[in-house]
Amino acid sequence: MSGTEAGLAGLEDRALGALYGLAIGDALGMPTQSRPRGWIVERFGQLLEGFCDGPPDQPLAPGRPAGAVTDDTEQAVLLAQLLIDGGGVVDPAELARQLVAWEDSMRRRGSLDLLGPSTKRAVADLQAGAPLDRVGLEGTTNGAAMRITPVGIAVPPGPGLIQAVVAASRLTHGTSVALAGAGAVAAAVSCGLAGGSVAGAIEAAVAGAREGVTQGRWVAAGDVASRIELAQAHLPLYMRRQAEKGADVLEKLVWVIGEAVGTSVASQESVPAAFACVVAYPDDPWRAVRLAASLGGDTDTMAAMAGAVLGACLGLAAWPAAAVDAIDRVNGLPLRDLAAGLVALRVGR
Repeated sequence: MSGTEAGLAGLEDRALGALYGLAIGDALGMPTQSRPRGWIVERFGQLLEGFCDGPPDQPLAPGRPAGAVTDDTEQAVLLAQLLIDGGGVVDPAELARQLVAWEDSMRRRGSLDLLGPSTKRAVADLQAGAPLDRVGLEGTTNGAAMRITPVGIAVPPGPGLIQAVVAASRLTHGTSVALAGAGAVAAAVSCGLAGGSVAGAIEAAVAGAREGVTQGRWVAAGDVASRIELAQAHLPLYMRRQAEKGADVLEKLVWVIGEAVGTSVASQESVPAAFACVVAYPDDPWRAVRLAASLGGDTDTMAAMAGAVLGACLGLAAWPAAAVDAIDRVNGLPLRDLAAGLVALRVGR
C-alpha cells in the first residue's frame, strides 16, 4: 500500500469512527432524550449499559427499537449527502427542501422526533416568503452543532473551516452562540481526522467556538469556548478529588455537568456538556457516550456530539463491534459510502 493510500485509509477509518460515533451516541440517547435524570436512573440505572428500546412513556420515541437513531444522525446524513452532491457546497434552499421532506417522512413513520425549534421556525419563515439570509437569525439551539460532523470530515483545519460551518448552518442557526457550538464540534472532528489527539481536538473545539461566535447575529448567551475550557481545566482534578474522598464519582460527575453546565437544547449548555463527557473519559469512548446518554435533558444530541469527536480521534475501533453492527442492522444508513465521499471532498481540497 502506498503512502497516499495508507493516508486515505486512515482518513476513512477516522471518518467512519466519527459517523458511527455520532450514530451510536444518538441511539444510546434515544430512549432517554428529554427526560430528567431521576426518570433515567429509575428505568436504566446510573449508567446506560447499551442500546435500549424507547419506553412507552418516552415522549419523543415511545416503542422505538433499541439501536434506532433520531434526528441527529438522520439530519447529519442529509447534510453529508448534500455536501457530496454539491461538491462541498450546501445550497441553503435545497437544505430547506430536504429538511421539510425529512420531517414529512418522519411523520409518515409515526415518529414524534421532528424538526427542532430553531430549524422549524426558519423553514416556516422561508416558506412564508422570508429571504434566505434572514430566516436563521433567531436560531440559538443545538441543531446546527448536532448535524455539523460531515463538515468537519469534509473540510481540513484552516481558514475555510468556519466559513464552511457558517454556510451549512446559517439557514437555521445564524446566531453567534449556535455558530460557536457548531464551530466547536466541526473543529474538533476536523482535528481528529487530521490525526489529532483527543486533547488536541478539545483545544481545536475551543478555537472553533471562539471563531464561530464572531459570526452571525450576536445574542446574549454563555460563552461556549470558555465553558469547554473550564471542563478541560478542572473536570479531571474534580474527579480525582471526589475519588480520593470516597465519593460516588459518577453521580458527582452527573451532578456537576447537569447543574453547572446544563443539558438543555441551548447551544451554550449541550455542546459544552458533550465536551465535558469527552474530557471525563477521553480513553473510554464507550463510557463517555453512555455518560452523555444518562445525564438527562438532550441526551441523544450530547451523546451524538461526544461520539463524533471521540470517533474522529480514535477511529472506528473506538466502538464495540456489536454496537456498529446494531446501527447497521436497525437503521440501514449508508455511513460507509458517506465517509468515503466526505473524505474525497477533503482530499480534493
